[in-house]
Amino acid sequence: MTRLGSAVRVLIAAAAALLCVSSVAPAAQAAPEPKAPREFVALRTVAPTIIQEMRYTTEHNFVGEPVDGYRQPVCILTRPAAEALRRAQSQLLRQGYSLKVYDCYRPQRAVDHFVRWAKDLEDEAMKEEFYPQVDKSRLFADGYIAEKSGHSRGSTVDLTIVKLPAAPTRPYVPGEALVPCYAPKGDRFPDNSVDMGTGYDCFDTLSHTDDPRVTGEQRANRDLLRGTLAAVGFVNLPEEWWHFTYKPEPFPGTYFDFPVAVRSVAGRRVG
Repeated sequence: MTRLGSAVRVLIAAAAALLCVSSVAPAAQAAPEPKAPREFVALRTVAPTIIQEMRYTTEHNFVGEPVDGYRQPVCILTRPAAEALRRAQSQLLRQGYSLKVYDCYRPQRAVDHFVRWAKDLEDEAMKEEFYPQVDKSRLFADGYIAEKSGHSRGSTVDLTIVKLPAAPTRPYVPGEALVPCYAPKGDRFPDNSVDMGTGYDCFDTLSHTDDPRVTGEQRANRDLLRGTLAAVGFVNLPEEWWHFTYKPEPFPGTYFDFPVAVRSVAGRRVG
């Protein structure tokens, strides 16, 4: 074989290899995480004095583990809802109280996590605290769990009232002995909030805002929370003393799924 023939063969082989490489499909890239629409803000940028105890980033909730989609303990809401909470906070501060939020915007993937958990009837690790009198098979029928949540629309918040100065609260220790959420305040898991008659996320009729068994100081505290929030545009869910939705909602028919994280609302200006 001549040198020229060898050179031609080498060139042909190189071209064929190049053709093979170029025909290979590019590696699939992960889709970027969705971000919140511009109408969403971190509550801390609007009302920094409101206390935040974001339960679903921890193991202290009815699921017993951090919930899908909760990347950081940050309250995210639509701006109108956040600004309304700022007005409510101003009223309460004058009376020696502060709001404390437990949950705000909730991504659809978190709701899906709740649904999977509710269907797993073997997992009752947190039953003794959060639903001691409710059979887990009844959670859907009784309305405690649903496949959609108003929280995913961005204008619903779970919250309570704390007497100032706020006392510190100890962290939950996984595996510790659980106490029913409707036990007397001094017996159930410690919370620096005022006594509302039950703990947060208590799956029990005693959590109904106007349950007649709730009287005295507990009734006064529920009325203070509801009255203060109603004055700035929030409507209470009658079955949960802690659950309020700002009206009118900016996104009444949209269920979002961006993660609960600072980056979801990064760069949003105050005001």
